[in-house]
Amino acid sequence: MPFPLADQVIQLAYDPGISPKGGGLPGLAVLKNVVNSINMFALIAVVGALAVSLGVWAWGHHTGGHQAEANGKKGAVVAAGAALGLGAANAVVAFFSNLGSQVQ
Repeated sequence: MPFPLADQVIQLAYDPGISPKGGGLPGLAVLKNVVNSINMFALIAVVGALAVSLGVWAWGHHTGGHQAEANGKKGAVVAAGAALGLGAANAVVAFFSNLGSQVQ
């Protein structure tokens, strides 16, 4: 008596032999260039956000505006975290891609 559910599970475990490979599709260099440009634009925006946040922090401290000072601190921490994430994005994706390729 065949087990159709067991056959489906076995097919899910089948290794299709697919792995990332560069050069398979046209426009890969253009796509990399676009992503690099988006990353650079985001880093420039983070620099601006950090400058504004530090200015708000200093202004709030100087004028005694505790809420402005707190918002400036939060903005500076968020901008620093965003810069960390943008800078580490490639390494994080590569790390998890390599980790995922080791799953058997």
